[in-house]
Amino acid sequence: MDDVASASRRDGAGKRPRLEDVAARVGVSTASVSLVLRGVPGPSERTRQRVLKAAAELGYQVDRTASLLASRRTRLLGVMVDIHSPFHAELVEHLHTAAEEVGYDLVLSTQTRTRDEHTAVETLLAFRSEALILLGPAASGDALAALDRKAPVIAVGRRISDAELDVVRSADDDGVGQVVDHLVELGHRAITYVDGGKGVIATDRRRGYRGAMRRHGLDAHIGVLRGDNTEAAGERAARQLLDGAALPTAIVAFNDQSAIGVLAALSRAGVAVPGEVSVVGYDDDALSRLSCFNLTTVSQNAREQARHAVVAAVERLDEGRTESREVVLAPRLVLRGTTTERV
Repeated sequence: MDDVASASRRDGAGKRPRLEDVAARVGVSTASVSLVLRGVPGPSERTRQRVLKAAAELGYQVDRTASLLASRRTRLLGVMVDIHSPFHAELVEHLHTAAEEVGYDLVLSTQTRTRDEHTAVETLLAFRSEALILLGPAASGDALAALDRKAPVIAVGRRISDAELDVVRSADDDGVGQVVDHLVELGHRAITYVDGGKGVIATDRRRGYRGAMRRHGLDAHIGVLRGDNTEAAGERAARQLLDGAALPTAIVAFNDQSAIGVLAALSRAGVAVPGEVSVVGYDDDALSRLSCFNLTTVSQNAREQARHAVVAAVERLDEGRTESREVVLAPRLVLRGTTTERV
């Protein structure tokens, strides 16, 4: 039997090793072991190496729950996410990475068709989330401000003009404006927009479309079809266009999911994309990058949004910042295979 196994037997095989066991193995105080394992300066480098070696040999793991209870901190960031949104899923992945880098973890609470935003947020508070990162919240500014008095709120993806809150978003109106500029450069004039429904994000993107069309002198070609953020809405809008007298030469959708619905309906009708109709989405989510879609879209830079959201939470929780802050990132047009010159 090797030395490590012998040591484990002496220290009591089958029992969870304690801080005291590591201290006894090294011959130092438990306070010194605690300092080493928490990465706090003080112990010598030799002591640090011996403590880390002993902890590894014993299989000691820091009892995170006990230490957090002792400090009355949870170091949990609550994240509200729409379970149907591929873009939100990507944001969550980047939020996990950013939170882990600063010693926090995430609690996720989902919105579904049967579980509303209020319920999702109350769950996050019940799990003692220290700050709330809300992805695309629909609540009013007053409601979010009241929530901010319970725990710091960071609204991601949505402009909030009627409350003093931390906001991280991209410039949605500019993003859709870039799409229209691109299509006009390709020679398109009949450019139709599939709307995203109610809410601030949808309002900003719709405004970006209308403003860009007017800027290019295309007021007579402005066309907005009712829609929402789903593939089904995109399919319905495309079918409406197919039933009309003439198809537009380009369709801009509220998001990538809606754009994929447009692509599906056009494909079933035998309409070539981009040969007959160019199609553009928004979000640059994982589906848009698949070769079967290869969708021209707009990137909101999910990684940077996530990083700024976590930074904002840490500044509020650990650095004493009290004033609100808005971070607006520049969106970026991503050219793929669903747009081409107007023939």
